[in-house]
Amino acid sequence: MSGANSSSLTPGYFILHGVPGLEAAHIWISLPFCLMYIIALVGNVGLIYLISHEEALHRPMYYFLALLASTDVTLCTTTVPNMLCIFWFNLKEIDFNACLVQMFLVHMLTGMESGVLMLMALDCYVAICYPLHYATILTNPVIAKAGLATFLRSVMLIIPFTFLTKCLPYCQGHLIPHTYCDHMSVAKVSCGNVKVNATYGLMVALLIGAFDICCISASYTMILRAVVSLSSADARYKAFSTCTSHICAIVITYVLAFFTFFTHQFGGHIIPHHIHIIVANLYLLLPPTMNPIVYGVKTKQIWEGIIKFLLGDKIGFT
Repeated sequence: MSGANSSSLTPGYFILHGVPGLEAAHIWISLPFCLMYIIALVGNVGLIYLISHEEALHRPMYYFLALLASTDVTLCTTTVPNMLCIFWFNLKEIDFNACLVQMFLVHMLTGMESGVLMLMALDCYVAICYPLHYATILTNPVIAKAGLATFLRSVMLIIPFTFLTKCLPYCQGHLIPHTYCDHMSVAKVSCGNVKVNATYGLMVALLIGAFDICCISASYTMILRAVVSLSSADARYKAFSTCTSHICAIVITYVLAFFTFFTHQFGGHIIPHHIHIIVANLYLLLPPTMNPIVYGVKTKQIWEGIIKFLLGDKIGFT
């Protein structure tokens, strides 16, 4: 009997509402999101291709950048096509299990993105503070193990989200006021107690986000000390300019992440819900859109690689 009751409280599907309160503007909202997705897709796939084919880019910094690009393009592909179907064709229904898979992928990939940004900060630290030992410290096996550890950390911490959400009873309808299946947005549809979900979500945010931010902060503190100690102003500028692209990526990612997280946890009654939904989508889409542009503009080797690719063998790296 308890098994029957449990299965009767598990919905076959959910309805993703889109952006509540702005239904009439869904088409207009979709246009910038669609453009950003195209830019993210072309930019990140282009970066991965360029790094894999240009021997001059076969260095630890660019391997981490390729990992970030792979994570970003997978992350936005997990949500944007489904969101555009909601906006354009009113296809709002999503299977319960498909919703859980999307929820897992979104949170796992955002955790992975944070981890890769942390690894890139450590890469900057080694490059500036230990330049003579850079190649011997960050070998290919070390890079592979660091990437695998970041992936496994994210997977192991996010898997419980799926089981906690699947075990909740759903007797308050099927409507999720969002464009994709977010952990707490799905949990709040339940008629059960979601304190465990909220507490575990906060714990994961601390274990991933807070830990990564502490590592990034520590890395840049030591980088700043090393740069300031250089005698030449030109050397200081050259050393710190190697990190500017990474700093831009950190700012773009974490400002939106903080806003989304704190809105979910504490600002639900202060900030209009449609603002929260739009910013949550920007959090998943803006970093994948901007990272290839920032690194393409700010990084000389990538810019030269792009020109070489466009002009064939008429130009080489200097």
